[in-house]
Amino acid sequence: MYAQKLADTANNYLQEQIMMLSANVPEIAEQMSNEEVLKKKADLIRNQTDAFNSIAIVNDQAVVQATSPQTLDLVGVKLTSNAMKEAIKKKKPMISQPYESVSGRLIIFISVPLFSKTNDYLGLIGGTIYLKEDNVLSELLGVHPYSDHSTVYVAAKDGTIVYDENKENIGEDFSKNKIIAKALEAHKTGVMKGVNNAGEQSFAGYSYIKESNWTVIAQRPADAVEAPAGKMVQKMLNIAIPLLFVSLIIVIFAAYKIAKPLQRLAELTESSKAKDEEKNFRTVPAWYYEAIQLKESLIISFGALHNRVHDLTDQSRTDALTGLFNRRTLDEVMNRWTEEQKHFSLILFDVDHFKKVNDTYGHDVGDEVLKYIAITMEQHADVSDLCFRFGGEEFVILLPKTDAEGAFNFAEKLRKSFEENNSPTGKPITISAGIAECPKNANDYGTLIKKADQSLYYSKENGRNQVKITE
Repeated sequence: MYAQKLADTANNYLQEQIMMLSANVPEIAEQMSNEEVLKKKADLIRNQTDAFNSIAIVNDQAVVQATSPQTLDLVGVKLTSNAMKEAIKKKKPMISQPYESVSGRLIIFISVPLFSKTNDYLGLIGGTIYLKEDNVLSELLGVHPYSDHSTVYVAAKDGTIVYDENKENIGEDFSKNKIIAKALEAHKTGVMKGVNNAGEQSFAGYSYIKESNWTVIAQRPADAVEAPAGKMVQKMLNIAIPLLFVSLIIVIFAAYKIAKPLQRLAELTESSKAKDEEKNFRTVPAWYYEAIQLKESLIISFGALHNRVHDLTDQSRTDALTGLFNRRTLDEVMNRWTEEQKHFSLILFDVDHFKKVNDTYGHDVGDEVLKYIAITMEQHADVSDLCFRFGGEEFVILLPKTDAEGAFNFAEKLRKSFEENNSPTGKPITISAGIAECPKNANDYGTLIKKADQSLYYSKENGRNQVKITE
């Protein structure tokens, strides 16, 4: 699901950049002979978005007419890369595979064709992304939310790494890695277990980016995935087995000496492995001192055992850092509510520029910011509202029996609270949010989350620090 979310985000973003470039085609096509106008237009496009490291306007002979920044000094140069030849040949919007530019950088080139009003092919306009430098991919994909050697990377169709948290891997050919090879072949979303490049057993979730023919892979060590369940079982056994052993020895010895009361206690001791029998323990007719003491001891022991089991169950349902409900609990609640056709609204939000918080103040302060967000959410929520940590810096609030307008008012109050009050960084933070209503926008879990996520990214792409209701 994490890989699929990143792939959907990247795919939508690439589509938006192609649409943005296409919107400038008519004006550029009319000015192809005016070098000064083309230079200004190239600068304007590059300043409109943080997606591209550079912009180039090229004629139908692959000769550069204008660039931004001007320091590239490529005007008049004929570009001979395979990516350029393919773009001119096909005369349609394209996202190239990684290649080395004339400046020696490893890049990808996103381009759209230029046609005159009479439909004559004039060339193309395109933007480059420098893969080994700070770029939009690192902003979109970030780093894996877990710090247990988990990682996120993107591979082109030939196995070349387009993005990796470890920049040394960018541009390397990993097509022989079994995980990457299978993910590239699938052209869909899936999961597998295999050996990573470090020779370790790992789980990998992968998802296909249709717009660019790339694949996003989110990888996590197998031990990190499987260990929590094993540890929880071991804790339960460590607590349960000694208590059960002592209790059974006591019951067997006493039953040998005394008849009915202890026979009943023995029966209840056995059944207490499966359910809470505290009330039934109190009904045992223990009329002598020893039986009374034994009965009370068993009540306390099994009460403590069941309380501990309940505590472990609660821990598996909450996020360890913030204390909010976790993604697992969200899945359970959403599936149940949608199956029961309940009316509710969902608010999905994340922190604007949270990566900068970690980069500027450190991850410890970043964790304090996440805790601060959780506290603020619960202060604004009613008793019936449910607050969740969705993952990373993303959070979800479920508002039962609330329409989208009501959810919008709630989200606005929450947004203003963050905007007007200092966070643990010493400064306010801002959030962007998306709202979806069930069953108005969707009546199934997956679609409802997707709708809210689309509205969230609309908020982010239109300036951040705002709330968007799904249309």
